[in-house]
Amino acid sequence: MPPATPKPPTEPEGAFGFLLHDVARLLRRNFNRRVQALGLTQAQCRVILHLSRNEGIQQVALAEILEVQPITLVRLLDKLQAAGLVERRRDEKDRRAFCLWLTASAHPLLEQIWTLAAETRAGAVAGLGEAELTRFFATLQTMKDNLLRIESGQPSPTDAEE
Repeated sequence: MPPATPKPPTEPEGAFGFLLHDVARLLRRNFNRRVQALGLTQAQCRVILHLSRNEGIQQVALAEILEVQPITLVRLLDKLQAAGLVERRRDEKDRRAFCLWLTASAHPLLEQIWTLAAETRAGAVAGLGEAELTRFFATLQTMKDNLLRIESGQPSPTDAEE
């Protein structure tokens, strides 16, 4: 007789990761649909937004921030450069590397991208009250802090109390 297949975890533990992933996926898909009107993809908008906060960054460092392979970023940058939105400049300290800059054409897009992001978020949280949203964001921030603490090997606050 074959070994019994383990049962999936019960709710809500078993659904938590799936639900979180589904919500993130649907947010990306909804946003992607909106930014198509700008002639951009969600991935290209991520590059533009992160680059707006880190102009002059090397390509490899931006790939790390975006958590994509460098070749994936190169393809995105090629399209953004062809569209006149991104400029690559040789790094003065390392001639093998390129630093990235937004062009003057990209800056007006930033406000439009943020507006579309706000519309996407508003649609996602429709029907939630201010107190619910405040608590939800605080909960997400706590979860993020916990996961970052675990990644860095630091003890959790509950470990310190024991």
